[in-house]
Amino acid sequence: MALDPVARAAIVAALGPDSDDCVVDDPVRTRAYECDGLTGYRVRPEIVLIPRDAEGVARVVRACHRNKVPFVARGAGTGLSGGALPVADGVVISLARLKRVLEVDPENRRAVVEPGVTNLEITAAVARHGLYYAPDPSSQQVCTIGGNVAENSGGAHCLKYGFTTNHVLSTEVVLPDGELVTLGGDTAEQQGPDLRGVFLGSEGTLGITTKITVRLLRTPETVRTLLADFPSVSEAGEVVSDIVAAGIVPAAVEMMDTLAIEAAEEAVHAGYTVGTPAALVVELDGPIEQCDAEFAQVKEICDAHGCTRLHIAGSPEERAAIWRGRKAAFAAVGRISPDYFVQDGVVPRTRLAEVLGRIADMGDEAGLRVANVFHAGDGNLHPLVLYSAAAGETERAEELSGAIAELCVELGGSLSGEHGIGTDKACSMPKMYGEEDLAVMQRVRAAFDPEGICNPGKVLPTPRLCGERPGRYRPHPLEEAGVIERL
Repeated sequence: MALDPVARAAIVAALGPDSDDCVVDDPVRTRAYECDGLTGYRVRPEIVLIPRDAEGVARVVRACHRNKVPFVARGAGTGLSGGALPVADGVVISLARLKRVLEVDPENRRAVVEPGVTNLEITAAVARHGLYYAPDPSSQQVCTIGGNVAENSGGAHCLKYGFTTNHVLSTEVVLPDGELVTLGGDTAEQQGPDLRGVFLGSEGTLGITTKITVRLLRTPETVRTLLADFPSVSEAGEVVSDIVAAGIVPAAVEMMDTLAIEAAEEAVHAGYTVGTPAALVVELDGPIEQCDAEFAQVKEICDAHGCTRLHIAGSPEERAAIWRGRKAAFAAVGRISPDYFVQDGVVPRTRLAEVLGRIADMGDEAGLRVANVFHAGDGNLHPLVLYSAAAGETERAEELSGAIAELCVELGGSLSGEHGIGTDKACSMPKMYGEEDLAVMQRVRAAFDPEGICNPGKVLPTPRLCGERPGRYRPHPLEEAGVIERL
């Protein structure tokens, strides 16, 4: 279905004069916007608009509202759940030009930024004041704070420091009717309903953020990092449980299995042991004396569970290398598999060994490999289902990926820890929530967006979406052979 020409003209006109460079409608260029990091779902948008400022975003949204045209906000496109998948008869609103750091307030440990600022740029802007922004997704060099707000992103250090919602004081939002409002305030405690909390993590379904006030933390006095190998995933999992049971709250506890380590080492040569069944990255930060005492306890716990190699980072460069290996893992898996799905689910820490064993069995049954790299401290799994589309394995891989997410719910966890529900897991929501729960979520959504035009088809299941199961892109055999090209 094509966008109505009259509506299209009105929406483009809302950008204002001299806005030719704010419109992308060439079929070749719009292909860059047809998916996010979940490349299995693709919808090529007819038109992409790139406003220059918040008021430009509001004008475009008002025009969409008047003409009942659906719209999808887009940041850097690094999301992994299909949350920024376009709507065929709608428009994509890119926030790529809203990328200014508007204010740094070191005295009150706050910064005000636009949504197109990348996660890592916030820390770079405030580092000279001895401050930093804590949430750190693996894609922090390229993912934007606007996308982090939409997905309530976490990262390796969320065990100790929490998610995006714990570090955003307020956000300026363009509501689905085009009204510009501010949710939250200058302090963490606000009177009345927590609309800021409702908006954070709503995956672009309640409006578009155009300005964010983030909370900054003081750079820790010291940081201690170790990399430990173990003879099995279960023993590494027991280490995680024992560390937390000892009353230690690490800044981060990450786990990688054999396949993930193999891929990361091939990509960045970070010093991991290829072939080891499991490796833990444990990081402590804070006052020097406290870190030293807790670090000694962590080493004892590792030794008690058969640690086969323990490497302590002796310099900032060694620490950076360890983290480079961990944060490169997702992309590096492309070196050992032509295609893969990145899943995201949560289980209780005490069931890590059980769920990883079940995932291995499910992979064997499906005839597919599964690499594991995840935030072990809070049980946030990121299984990577490896497959080959050329070998006809796409459907099996998709089914396995969905089954793993639903397994997490079965074991007392959730469908997503930080990547969101998006398009990918909307049809699995009834596995986690009852009809009344979903109805309440729909009523909240309708209160913000009664017309249903703001990022439709995401998060909540619909009969059409779950009946037809649309979206997964499967290339035509002639395309695979290089005879034809998709436009």
